[in-house]
Amino acid sequence: MTTAPAPGPDAVPATISKPAGPGPFPAVVIMHDCSGLGPRSSGAPGRWAKELVGRGYLVMLPDSFTPRGAPDGVCLAPPPRGVDVSPERRARDAYAALAQLRQRPDVDGHRVGIMGGSHGGSSTLATMRAPGRGDERGGFAAGVALYPRCAAFMGVGVTYHPRAPLLILIGESDDWTPAEPCRTLAERAAQAGDPVAIKIYPGAHHSFDSPNPVRYVAARINPSVPGGRGATTGGNPAAWADSIQQVAAFFGRHLAP
Repeated sequence: MTTAPAPGPDAVPATISKPAGPGPFPAVVIMHDCSGLGPRSSGAPGRWAKELVGRGYLVMLPDSFTPRGAPDGVCLAPPPRGVDVSPERRARDAYAALAQLRQRPDVDGHRVGIMGGSHGGSSTLATMRAPGRGDERGGFAAGVALYPRCAAFMGVGVTYHPRAPLLILIGESDDWTPAEPCRTLAERAAQAGDPVAIKIYPGAHHSFDSPNPVRYVAARINPSVPGGRGATTGGNPAAWADSIQQVAAFFGRHLAP
């Protein structure tokens, strides 16, 4: 694992993990969740990085929170006053990461995907909806959003249009980022002819890819419930195992040579 530099106003520090050999490899940018990459990290980005590196992908993990004064994440408290770490702001971090990867000789710049869970899933949706920042090769080739807050991208008569194929994986019992708005988002996109697929896991909660048991934490910021606090998270072994296969197959199709 190495640390990538952070040149330019829109770049943040990032760590890189890669397979053995010279490449060039397909690559995936992983956007962390609300717990960040510091001492309170959920560990999910690292689990996914290990799975992807083992399948031949170079992985970059940008840290959107630590350099902006929120090393402990924003699950329990909002970011410092005046600090923007919204999914829309983090889309710029994602495109800065993409630009860095395309400068590397060990990366195939035409085969770069993006994924993330929760806050990182919402950041993935924001990134996939965002323009290509002037790069003539466009943006990411594919994206996977794990339990994102789809309601933030919905509205009366609003259809989400991704710039590349998108897969959403979410738990049916998610009380933090509910599945139903994601189902509606995917259905509207499909009706418009856009490449959005979704799989909803029965009985699975938020963070179904976690090794931790299911638990409710009353202090978590949750816009989906009255009072704005309290959410349930925890792993679901069946959903985790299937999600690995879903992600591997999806990226295998869309990031293949």
